[in-house]
Amino acid sequence: MTVQQHLSGYTREPVTHRILRYRTSGSGHGSIVRLMSPSDLGQLIKPFVFLDLFEGEASFIHNMPMHPHSGIATVTVITEGNLRFEDEGSGKGMIDYGGVEWMRAGGGVWHGKEMSVGTSQRIQGFQLWVALPPELENASVDSQYLESAAMPETGPARVILGVHQGVQSPVRAPAGINYLLVTLNAGETWTYTPPEGHESLWLSVSRGLLATPDLVSAGEMAVFEPGNGAVTLKALRDGTVFVIGSAKSHPYDLALGNYSVHTNPQALREGEAKIAEIGGRLREYFKQADGVGAVPVFK
Repeated sequence: MTVQQHLSGYTREPVTHRILRYRTSGSGHGSIVRLMSPSDLGQLIKPFVFLDLFEGEASFIHNMPMHPHSGIATVTVITEGNLRFEDEGSGKGMIDYGGVEWMRAGGGVWHGKEMSVGTSQRIQGFQLWVALPPELENASVDSQYLESAAMPETGPARVILGVHQGVQSPVRAPAGINYLLVTLNAGETWTYTPPEGHESLWLSVSRGLLATPDLVSAGEMAVFEPGNGAVTLKALRDGTVFVIGSAKSHPYDLALGNYSVHTNPQALREGEAKIAEIGGRLREYFKQADGVGAVPVFK
């Protein structure tokens, strides 16, 4: 069944348990698999609007082009290997398993070269886009680079965004969004109880095999029926790694640009105008740059 058919049949009738409404293995783009876009599954589980799973030789990061965003925040989580970061406002460091790059693009930003190859030959992780509310969608840029040791844990879960079991993520994300990274060994079970009001629920497996009780394999994303019930998940292979997200509904239409998501056409026009202005400054920077070192985030 197509995503469009699911969209047309996606209702909010009460359910007695959480079932999977949609499962996808996405579409491949070399080392990157696109699991969700704002025009498909993003319509179902907004404010979560985009998800990439990236995996391969770490050198693919060299081919990442500079690109713009507005109206969203991006969250990059490493699940295998490591990457270096270098940013004028945040210094230098290494992000490995459970480490996070958070960037609130707000009114406009260009980025893509602030991360570089670390010490590992291979790299794997997720990049998630979160649609921002009106008060933040054209606000100033806010970046954080958080090494693994800075990310709090509760049981097998790292709290990437939000609050889980009283543990607060250090990421400066809007309220009402949870995003966790979980690792389980074969036979282990884990129950996630969404906070009150979190009707959107989804997960994606990067390694191993997970029973929901429906099976979700490595490389797949699964979206649950909307509601507020808990889910109990069981790993069927050692080292099963997955991310899971829940959130309050994003009560706005999605105004879409090529790299932007806003709540209305006027906000989108403002964001794209800012992106164009920053792009002009970026081109001047490249004319004068010596080609050495990381390229800063342009805002």
